[in-house]
Amino acid sequence: MGMLNSRFGVRRWAPVALKADGYTFVELLVVSAIILILASAIMPLAKVTAQRQRELELRRALREIRTAIDKYKDAADLGQISALDVKAESEGYPADLETLVDGVDAANDATGRKLKFLRRVPKDPMTHTEDWGKRSYQDLPDTSRWGGQNVFDVYTRVDGKALDGTKYRDW
Repeated sequence: MGMLNSRFGVRRWAPVALKADGYTFVELLVVSAIILILASAIMPLAKVTAQRQRELELRRALREIRTAIDKYKDAADLGQISALDVKAESEGYPADLETLVDGVDAANDATGRKLKFLRRVPKDPMTHTEDWGKRSYQDLPDTSRWGGQNVFDVYTRVDGKALDGTKYRDW
């Protein structure tokens, strides 16, 4: 109840409508159900998007390492790398991935200049480590163990399948 002033100065008591602010329980249930339905539709999409991003990063990292291996091989074949840094039986490939980062002495260069092929070994986005699977030139194509003679190729150690159905190890 509240007081009202009329035009003539007479005070009268008039009922004031009680208004409840807020939502009813049914309204809250309906809104919660709608949010759950939308969230259940978005979660698989978010997982696929995250996996696609990791796959793109994996392709980029593999391309970066393989390009560095190819440049090392080209430099070895052209005689740009000191003979002391190219191991016998290596077929002109680097001994390990760290060689690509640390660099090798340039041939016929008394200044001590080093040829470097990678700034750093990229992390495998699937394992979040720098531990890549390696293949040497002498290894069989389907081998799962590195022979250790040189690094001819790299691959991820994850056994999973990509969104396109191929195995990550076959990339």
